[in-house]
Amino acid sequence: QGQLVESGGGLVQAGGSLRLSCAASGRTFSTYAMGWLRQATGKEREFVAAISWSGGSIDYADSAKGRFTISRDHAKDTVYLQMNSPKPEDTAVYYCAAHRSFQLSRNAYEYDDWGQGTQVTVSS
Repeated sequence: QGQLVESGGGLVQAGGSLRLSCAASGRTFSTYAMGWLRQATGKEREFVAAISWSGGSIDYADSAKGRFTISRDHAKDTVYLQMNSPKPEDTAVYYCAAHRSFQLSRNAYEYDDWGQGTQVTVSS
């Protein structure tokens, strides 16, 4: 079946930086579009960033543009989310997900495989 395993979450000060990783385990996800989505307490899951299988197409939520960078390393079958200058409102559980398509998606319901999530807490 395979799974996605996130890591790198934790406590970070506002204005700092943090890098999240999402590694494939048990099977490859290298031919799928991948995304990062997040869910804050009491809120719906929301889109953060997505990257195509080739890395040639990337999409960001407005809240992430200019601060976050999504990338992928096919050799390691790993997707990253570099978070620079995080804000307290970025505090959430961050999920890595695979969209079995060549197209990018901002919709959580279109993602087929999910990691377990990693908590990111940004202190002011």
